[in-house]
Amino acid sequence: MIEELPKIRTRYKCDFVVVNGENAAGGFGITEAIYNQLLDAGADVITTGNHIWDQRETLVYIERCERLLRPLNYPKGTPGRGAGLYKAANGAEVLVMNAMGRVFMQELDCPFQAVEAELNAAPLGEVADAVFIDFHCEATSEKQSMGYFVDGRASCVVGTHTHAPTADERVLPAGTAFITDAGMCGDYNSVLGMGTQEPVNRFITRIPRGRFEPSNGPATICGLAVDIDDKTGLALRTAPLRLGGVLSSAEPAFWLDEEA
Repeated sequence: MIEELPKIRTRYKCDFVVVNGENAAGGFGITEAIYNQLLDAGADVITTGNHIWDQRETLVYIERCERLLRPLNYPKGTPGRGAGLYKAANGAEVLVMNAMGRVFMQELDCPFQAVEAELNAAPLGEVADAVFIDFHCEATSEKQSMGYFVDGRASCVVGTHTHAPTADERVLPAGTAFITDAGMCGDYNSVLGMGTQEPVNRFITRIPRGRFEPSNGPATICGLAVDIDDKTGLALRTAPLRLGGVLSSAEPAFWLDEEA
C-alpha cells in the first residue's frame, strides 16, 4: 500500500500527510526501514500507539527519527518524542501530537494534561498554523471527549486503534475536525488485519493454536481529509477517504470539485 501514497498526495494536492504506522511491521510495530519507506512515499509524520515497542529496535532508532512519534503521555524519560512542529508543503507550521487513551489501555499519564501542555507551548494561531492530534485509544467516549476538550484549539483530532472506520466525521462547533476512528489500511476480510482462523479459534477455545498472521487480500486505504482555513488554522470541512478493497469507496469531494 505504500506505493499508493504518492498517488494520493498528488491527486488531492495534499499539503501535509500524517500516517499512523504502529502496525506497519506485519501488525506489530514499525521498523526503521518501513519508517523511511513511508517518508520517501510522501508521509510528513508517522504516528503510532500501543504497539510502538513491539519491534525492540525501535527503542534505539526512534531517537534519531524526528518524524516518528510515540504517545506523548508515556512517562518522562521514555525514548523518542510525542509531539513536534513540522513544515507543510505550503509553508505552514504544523504541530502534530500523538496521545494514547487510558480506558481499556495501558495506564499512562493523563493524555488530556499532556495535550494541554503541548497546546500551551505552541498555541494555534500564535506558534502553530495548524494542530493535528492522533488520539490512539479504545473507548469512543474518550476519543470524543478529547475532541471537545480541544475544540477551537486544534485543527483536527483523529481517533485511531480500533481498525474500523467510523461514520461520524464532522467539524465540531468551535472548528475542530473530528472522527472517532479513521480505520486501518489493510485487508478488511480479516480480524483487525489478521487472518481470521487464529483469532476465531482463540475466542472459541481460549487456547492459542498458532501465530497471528497478516491477511494479505485486497487492501482498503482509509483516512480522513481536512480542509483547513489558512487564517484561523481551524477546519472548514472534512470528509472520509476509503479506496480499494471491500469497503464502500469514499473520496473528499471538496478537493475533487476544486480540481475540476
